[in-house]
Amino acid sequence: MIPNVLSIAGSDPSGGAGIQADLKAISARGCYAMAALTALTAQNTTGVTGVHLVPPDFVADQIAAVFADVRVDAVKIGMIATAEIAEAVSRALTPHRGIPVVLDPVMIAKGGAALLDPNAVEALTRHLLPLATHLTPNLPEGAALLGAAPATTRAEMEAQATALRALGPRTVLLKGGHLPGDQSPDLLVSDHGLRWFEAARIPTANTHGTGCTLSSALAAELAMGASDPEAVRTAKSYVTGAVAKAGDLSVGHGHGPTHHFHAYWPPAATYPERTQG
Repeated sequence: MIPNVLSIAGSDPSGGAGIQADLKAISARGCYAMAALTALTAQNTTGVTGVHLVPPDFVADQIAAVFADVRVDAVKIGMIATAEIAEAVSRALTPHRGIPVVLDPVMIAKGGAALLDPNAVEALTRHLLPLATHLTPNLPEGAALLGAAPATTRAEMEAQATALRALGPRTVLLKGGHLPGDQSPDLLVSDHGLRWFEAARIPTANTHGTGCTLSSALAAELAMGASDPEAVRTAKSYVTGAVAKAGDLSVGHGHGPTHHFHAYWPPAATYPERTQG
C-alpha cells in the first residue's frame, strides 16, 4: 500500500522550495503527497518580495480535513511564519501522535528574506519541537532555536545538536552545509548516539529548496517504514543527486532549484535548446 505524506508549509510559485518542492520530493520518493498551506509567497530564484499568511484557524481546518478522510503515514512541517500558526498546527496534530513528524524550522529564504517572525521562535520551540520525531535545522536555524551563534566546527555542531534534542524532538539532524570546506556533513543525534553523514560539496548555485527537499524526502522514507539511520542516508543521497543534476534545469537567474526528478527524466541534452526568459 502506497504511503501518504502530508506537508504543512508555505507556497513557492517558482516551484523550487516550499510546498511545491515538498510535493515533488515526496512523489519522487514513492509516496502520495498532500499539502496544507500556511502562507502564500511572492518569490522566485532571486528572492522573496511578499508573504500573505493563511489564517491560523484555516491552517488547522486544512489539516483536520486531511486526517478526517485520509490515512496519514508521516507529516512534514516547513514554513510556519507566526506564533499563532505554530499553535494552530500543534493543536491540529496533537490528537495524531504516533506517526513520524519531520520539522524543518524554515526561518530565512535563500535570498535573505525572513520567513519566520522572530517572536514565533519561542512558540515553535514550545509547541512544535515536542511533537517532532525529527528536527532538521541548518546551522543558522539551529543556533536561532538555541539563542546562540551558529556552529563553525564539528565539535560545536555536536554540542548544539545535543542541546536541540534536549528541547523535545526525538531525533535531530543538524545540517552542516554552512561549514567551510569541501565537505557538507550532517549530524544525526538520536537514542543511538551521534552519527555523521558525509558528502562532498557540489559547486553550484542551484540550491534553492534543498532544506525543504531533504526534510520531505526524509518524511517519505519514514512513511515507508525506514528507520534511522537508513532513512537519513537515503534522503541525503537523494538530495545530493538532485543538486548534482540541477544543472540540467534552466529555471531563473538566481539560486536555481534542485532536480527532484533527476532519476526519472531524460537528460537535458535530449531536449531542444531554449532561451531563458
